[in-house]
Amino acid sequence: MIKRRDFLINSGLALGALAIAPSFAFEAKKKPIGIQLWSLRDTLPGDVKGVLTQVGKIGFSEVETFGYSVSKGFFGTSVPDFKLMLDDNGLKATSNHFDFNSVIKDGNTDIVKTYIETANHLGSEYITVPWILPELRGTTADDYKKLASKINEAAALCAASGLKLAYHNHDFEFIKFGNTTGYEILLNETDKKLVDFEMDLYWVVRAGYNPIDLFQKYPRRVKMWHVKDMDKQNHDFNAEIGTGAIDFRAIFAKAELSGMKRFFLEHESNYKPNPIESVATSFNYIQKSLL
Repeated sequence: MIKRRDFLINSGLALGALAIAPSFAFEAKKKPIGIQLWSLRDTLPGDVKGVLTQVGKIGFSEVETFGYSVSKGFFGTSVPDFKLMLDDNGLKATSNHFDFNSVIKDGNTDIVKTYIETANHLGSEYITVPWILPELRGTTADDYKKLASKINEAAALCAASGLKLAYHNHDFEFIKFGNTTGYEILLNETDKKLVDFEMDLYWVVRAGYNPIDLFQKYPRRVKMWHVKDMDKQNHDFNAEIGTGAIDFRAIFAKAELSGMKRFFLEHESNYKPNPIESVATSFNYIQKSLL
């Protein structure tokens, strides 16, 4: 199903031999290491306070949320209480993954106003579209253009409240439409003044594409990254950062070209080791080897 899935295995992303420029290394050290809390999905819902304490002790300073409910907040924790827990552990929710499927389905943006209120209470910068249901993704180039239009509409609401909207990809956006892809249609059809992109590096690689090529074609459009490695033997699995098949040194060397302002470590599919210990291992690799 996935074409060219071996594209980056041992390839060094074609530019892997390039050294990280000293000027970039200086800038990168200023960037905090964030975590997409989905990495801790097995434990977070049952112990929000305890897990956030663990996240803070590892050394993270930013988080990206998931699982928000209008009626239940974050796993039964109200937004004000969740904010206090973040503050107590030196954490800031700079980005939030909110469910946009109802917005995509019927065009009703009322729920976006609730997302905006929550994000502003948390002191966030971004509201992020995380995933679109299969039945809502569309199968034609025109479908992706319509999707871009709805994203623009939601982004305008965010901008009016001092927030930015970002779009997070998986691999389905890379379906081909002639000489382009769904992802490129979204890049071209969304308003670059209103909409940023959060590139999930793992899913780009798994779809058979080189993130650096996209940075070069769409410079400074990708403001956030998900840093997630690919198991060398089974590409359906993730690996602790630095132990898998993706050459992150080459990617981080192109952060300025990407426009990357922040990134979030993430462990996602079929991930077996102890979650918090594996997150700590990935954090240490990023801190010591990429920044």
